[in-house]
Amino acid sequence: MLEEFIFNFTHNLFKPLLLFFYLGFLITLLKVPLEYPVALYKGITIYLLIAIGWHGGEELAELEFADLEIALGFMIIGFFTNTIIGLVAYFALRRMTRLRQLDAATVAGYYGSDSAGTFVTCMGVLVTANIAFAAYMPVMLAVMEIPGCLVALYLASKIRHSGKMDQNGNMPGEPDYDPKTVKAHDTMHSHSVFNKKILHEIFLNPGIFLLFGGIAIGFISRLQGVQVTEANDSFFVVLFQGILCLFLLEMGMTACSQLKDLKLGGSGFIAFGLIAPNVFASIGIMIAHGYSMLLQHPFEVGTYVLFAVLCGAASYIAVPAVQRIAIPESSPTLPLAASLGLTFTYNVTIGIPVYILITKALIASMPIA
Repeated sequence: MLEEFIFNFTHNLFKPLLLFFYLGFLITLLKVPLEYPVALYKGITIYLLIAIGWHGGEELAELEFADLEIALGFMIIGFFTNTIIGLVAYFALRRMTRLRQLDAATVAGYYGSDSAGTFVTCMGVLVTANIAFAAYMPVMLAVMEIPGCLVALYLASKIRHSGKMDQNGNMPGEPDYDPKTVKAHDTMHSHSVFNKKILHEIFLNPGIFLLFGGIAIGFISRLQGVQVTEANDSFFVVLFQGILCLFLLEMGMTACSQLKDLKLGGSGFIAFGLIAPNVFASIGIMIAHGYSMLLQHPFEVGTYVLFAVLCGAASYIAVPAVQRIAIPESSPTLPLAASLGLTFTYNVTIGIPVYILITKALIASMPIA
């Protein structure tokens, strides 16, 4: 087992995908005067989301009805799993760190969501290693991104409506707490946090919209036959790995730049950022296997690993967008320092081979009869 882990770890560690990530890390670390164009990053992100959806939609069109039923059940399980993970993350952060209540709620929302970057990196690793996974997993990515937003909003709303939070998001006993601003702050936020604008940002944010749009287009197109989609596959499928490398170059630069903010959270916060992905991903693997045993339908190893990544990753797109609108008093840097600087870096370097190993060990010890 140890030999297999070392093989998976070293095999994954020196793939082009990860080497581009390290290169981006070094650009920031060595202060190379390179600025990644914002327009290019946005263009690459749009491409990756549509490409993931496109390929997933194509594969969905080939599924039998029974497989679609399995997928629907898995999506429901995934939604509730990430909801619970977000709540568990909040209580863990309250015990392990000295974060303000509002910041703990926001960080918990990040971990109750998922990471498109981690997901596409994991897909790239699995494809390169010829490890199969279910065609509906891109849909899981979209569905499991939503719970973290809802968890962050619920916790923030509960803290805000306690009537004790000041205008800067501080609670009694926290540094810089100013009770004189509590009343004015409560009046300013007397409306429901689940208003039309916030709900629109959650369910119609660009990431989810493009992902579902790609899925719908790929699905409808493939229903008309392979000849309809084969020309577009050259762009959305063949070029995927290369463009993913450019994406990871930028992610390396961003992840490294976020590391400096970790000192604000303290040692407990750093420990959480490294322990959380292992715990939540392992829970995801066990839940996936439990669902597989319930159905008496074996899943591919890659399906377990992608579900583990969806449970063990942290958002850096959807939840920050919601946070900016609904929870402006919370820290914008602390959650990204943990999700990008620690959890994303851990998952794409060490986490994926670990999750492959755990999955294979679980399947071997508890096979589906």
